[in-house]
Amino acid sequence: MGNRYFTAKLFGFLRDLDENNDRIWFKAHQSDYEQHVREPALDFITDFAGPLGKISEHFVADSRTVGGSLFRIQRDTRFSKDKTPYKSNTGMQFRHSMAKDAHAPGFYLHIQPGECYMGLGLWRPESKVAYQIRERIGDDGTGWKRASRSKRFTDVFDLTGDSLLRPPKGFDDDHPLIDDLKRKDFIASTRLSQKQITSDHFMEDFTDYCKRGAPFMKFLCESVGVPF
Repeated sequence: MGNRYFTAKLFGFLRDLDENNDRIWFKAHQSDYEQHVREPALDFITDFAGPLGKISEHFVADSRTVGGSLFRIQRDTRFSKDKTPYKSNTGMQFRHSMAKDAHAPGFYLHIQPGECYMGLGLWRPESKVAYQIRERIGDDGTGWKRASRSKRFTDVFDLTGDSLLRPPKGFDDDHPLIDDLKRKDFIASTRLSQKQITSDHFMEDFTDYCKRGAPFMKFLCESVGVPF
């Protein structure tokens, strides 16, 4: 049996926060946030460093309270229509060591009542980076299909994200991998249940999913010129 990191109280807190999303309520319940959300998440990040290092030494599980793998609960409202001060989820990203922001290759865990999932890959890379990936797919279609179509991968993951309406420059509409080449996001995700996340085998499950996604991540890393 492994450790049980997350409990029903995490989900209870996030539900309550969603219904009482203001600073006065949060300040009054900050100890619950620390006990049931933040500390368990930081423990999970700390303990995932070992398994992650065996998958790839180039990804980071950083349990620092600021600037680490755990996203802040505070929402950045400067450019958002949603002006509520707090997120109703907790998110963790295990970034590439060469990443400078959240749009580099990474593994991601999202915990939210009724909307739990893990994802991996590159979300909305800048045009130059997207073209590097498309060129690699065009040059090595077999490798891409091996990374994104294997049963070991598709038993867990679905490719998701947005796509271009027209073929990208340099590729014809009848290319056999045109649907992949038109992707704006090179990500895959799988839904998780509250029961799974609060189980004593969630660390093992999450590690297994990351291992299944490793060939996909390796393909993307090699496409954009960073080590895996």
